[in-house]
Amino acid sequence: MLPDKKEHAKIKSRLHPRNKNRERYNFKELIETCPDLESFVVLNKYDDQSIDFADPKAVKILNKALLMHYYGLSDWDIPENYLCPPIPGRADYIHHIADLLCSSNYGVMPEGDKITCMDIGVGANCIYPIVGRIEYGWSFIGTDIDPIAIASANKIIELNPSLKGHVECRLQPSSKDYFYGVFTREERVDMTVCNPPFHASAEDAHTASKRKVTNLSGKKVQAVKLNFGGQNNELWCEGGEGRFLKTMISESKKFGKSCFWFSSLVSKQSNLKLVDKTLKAMGAEKVEVIPMGQGNKTSRIVAWTFLTTEEQKEWRETRWK
Repeated sequence: MLPDKKEHAKIKSRLHPRNKNRERYNFKELIETCPDLESFVVLNKYDDQSIDFADPKAVKILNKALLMHYYGLSDWDIPENYLCPPIPGRADYIHHIADLLCSSNYGVMPEGDKITCMDIGVGANCIYPIVGRIEYGWSFIGTDIDPIAIASANKIIELNPSLKGHVECRLQPSSKDYFYGVFTREERVDMTVCNPPFHASAEDAHTASKRKVTNLSGKKVQAVKLNFGGQNNELWCEGGEGRFLKTMISESKKFGKSCFWFSSLVSKQSNLKLVDKTLKAMGAEKVEVIPMGQGNKTSRIVAWTFLTTEEQKEWRETRWK
């Protein structure tokens, strides 16, 4: 006998109000948009339609359906074992950073091609440029140290007219750099976004993945294929998220007059002290910490600028009007 049908909230209230994914997934509509999804839809223990979130193929097809249905993509795919991030959380980042731009522009949302966002670590999935372009019409520069990821992102761009000509991908030649090699001081970028590697080692990443799949499947696993995929450089780096952020902030100072807002996700609250200390040491003019919530998880965006009040005013008047 099935358990009593669970009553679900109609709106995922912790997501940003403009997030297209706030309502529960309508699998009938998603299947109409992306028929490939149908074979992966199952009934969960509450007799609700869902997918097996421990199955990487099901997760990838769900992402494809969401991107086609809500963002109008013609096609989307990524190579096997590359990061397949949950769309709602990535969309939330874009909406919150849009609000930050709006608050920096006297309440008027900067939109259109004249606004340029740089995605540090665009990945094979190209999610941030997709959402930012469709929602706000922004131009994007996506950077990555992985040639396969860049090739995959370029293929997605080529297959989708809404992205073609508006998103440029640049291969970062040095794994130790963030802006050098892909960003010139003559260029102007209105904001940067970044989803740093979370773990400090491959072992940490593997342990976390086993725990995630165990929680999703309800069965203890010894070996695991990541349900959201991910190459080593996407999941971990030496020193973990804290060192990654410290180094990126330090390097951003060199490009402080070429970008209005730098930003990054900070998954571990314990890293906020290090981030704050580094930003003060680098002389950031203004810092914003923006909380985000997806499901039971709480994360945050840290944004910083090196522009003085007068330089911010000049930026608004020359680029955003």
